[in-house]
Amino acid sequence: MIDKLEFFIALANEKHFGRAAEECGISQPTLSAAIRQLEDQLGVMLVQRGSRFQGLTPEGQRVLEWARRIVGDTRTMREEMRAARKGLSGHLRLASIPTALAMLPRITTPFQERHPDVTFSIVSRNSLQVLSMLENLEIDAGVTYLENEPLGRVTAVPLYSERYHLITAAGSPLSDRETVTWREVGDLRLCLLTADMQNRRIINRHLAEAGASAHPTLESGSMIVLFSHVRTGRWASIMPRNVAESFGFPAEIRMIPIVEPAAHHSVGLVATHREPFTPLVSALLHEARILAERESL
Repeated sequence: MIDKLEFFIALANEKHFGRAAEECGISQPTLSAAIRQLEDQLGVMLVQRGSRFQGLTPEGQRVLEWARRIVGDTRTMREEMRAARKGLSGHLRLASIPTALAMLPRITTPFQERHPDVTFSIVSRNSLQVLSMLENLEIDAGVTYLENEPLGRVTAVPLYSERYHLITAAGSPLSDRETVTWREVGDLRLCLLTADMQNRRIINRHLAEAGASAHPTLESGSMIVLFSHVRTGRWASIMPRNVAESFGFPAEIRMIPIVEPAAHHSVGLVATHREPFTPLVSALLHEARILAERESL
């Protein structure tokens, strides 16, 4: 039953029998047979079938909620028993908004020093994708904004506040200023994150509140791409100070606080709320709380 529920979750995530089978490491006929057996066991149709996957039935949507809960609890039990046998080990899957990627070593490094048998994989995603991956059991925890959009049923540990700065090359417009306003920044040649990123939506909102608007001539989902274009001197960008500092900007790059308003937005670690947490997630939340306490001193 557990295997079939995992196959069903994969199908709901991938929305394609072939991709779901590949994700599970089985053949497509094996996956299809398992889903039909699950339907027979439960006595309901779970999948709307045609020449291709057409979605879940209402009963399938409800079973999906149970499947996520049951599979999540099963993984928790297995991890807890493994930890009881041989200490904390395993693999943690994390997803982070791009602006928070640079601070992750402040969690993963001390965590790995305490638990050397734990490995990590980290992907960059927008805030909505982070929450979706949590819900679909594709990651163990995420790092995202905590205040601006609904998080759902998660446990959250605030880590730091983003404070926004104009990042520009020396000698470019406004580079000699001690502070700049959002209205002034809106007139510059900007490179910014793409519109699907919550950071971009935050920037757009603050510009609009100041009577300006963002018309970037370059967009990217990568902070490294933005930084490399700022270094040419032809673009400026708006970045949180902690991100800008992580690049080790040379002297010819200026970081100028943006005021009116001096905006800040909370970023934190989130994990699907469940009792108990897996040993790995519990240890990760503990590490995040240590960092948050250190940041508040």
